[in-house]
Amino acid sequence: MVATTSFTAAKGAVHAALRNMTLPVISAPMFLVSGPQLVTSVCRQGMVGSFPSLNALTDDILEEWLTDINTTLESAKKQGENVAPYAVNLIVHRTNPRLQKHVELMVKYKVPIVITSLGAVKDVIDAVHSYNGLVFHDVTNLRHAANAVKAGVDGLIAVCSGAGGHAGAATPFALIPALRAAFGKDMTIIAAGAIGDGKTVRAAQVLGADYAYMGTKFIATQESMAQQEYKDMLVSAKTGPSPTFLPIIYTNKVSGVNANFIRDSLVAAGLDPDKLANAEHVEEDFSKLDGGRAWRDVWSAGHGIINIHDIPTIKELADRLKDEYQLAVKEDNARVPAWVNAKL
Repeated sequence: MVATTSFTAAKGAVHAALRNMTLPVISAPMFLVSGPQLVTSVCRQGMVGSFPSLNALTDDILEEWLTDINTTLESAKKQGENVAPYAVNLIVHRTNPRLQKHVELMVKYKVPIVITSLGAVKDVIDAVHSYNGLVFHDVTNLRHAANAVKAGVDGLIAVCSGAGGHAGAATPFALIPALRAAFGKDMTIIAAGAIGDGKTVRAAQVLGADYAYMGTKFIATQESMAQQEYKDMLVSAKTGPSPTFLPIIYTNKVSGVNANFIRDSLVAAGLDPDKLANAEHVEEDFSKLDGGRAWRDVWSAGHGIINIHDIPTIKELADRLKDEYQLAVKEDNARVPAWVNAKL
């Protein structure tokens, strides 16, 4: 097990199953990317694996996925493996016609962790709590966080600048400490945004987070459902038009909400990344993609894209993360300048 105490003991309402984690990492639920194979592979490496419920095209398929995940993980536990719990992401919004059925399936299969997005609804939270499950909620600011805490969530996922998909604008250096100060030591806080190796996982903890939310790094794995072209683009896209640009663009003109997308995928879809940054060109570019094609034909990534160099298996990635994390823990004090030590 990784040598640290910050995540091996349950904090506040955190489920006892989280004590089985060997690394404080949650694989983010990614649309059209996260599926049962990715989830179970991550959990069997001692990290939380997750997927969006809407990745299952029908409710019957969702039920098949939940059955498969539960069966696989239970079998692994019986074989003596150290298995972390899994999570399912629900879009909790009136525009999601499948929400009620999905909540019923969460209860039926006793999904350990439910990640809610686009709304902190008390009825959903109460349903998950009815079987002692946990609810973690996406937030981008203190107002959203306060509403979620009032509704009864068990943890806050701080979606900061640099995250893939629908990212916030706040830096984690500001938002994580602010959340910790506002909601105290017993609130579980998960940091999201450009976390792609063991050192940045440790950095998130130093800022005050309990866990790190990692997405882009898991897209470029052999077990993800992402198209091969998507994975290859993550490896090849290193800079934008000049070295001063990231190979991604933050825009609300593809999905209607601000999100980070790979520049090369925008170009491949017939969109002009530079025009998307200019409000007066919204209709000209957005008309080329209807809502249903936006996430299928334009691929998302966070700032961590610049640190992706290959497409490993989940086990290979997990081994790297654990080694990097352990080294970062050991180096915490070693990196403090001598003149600082002298004054402490």
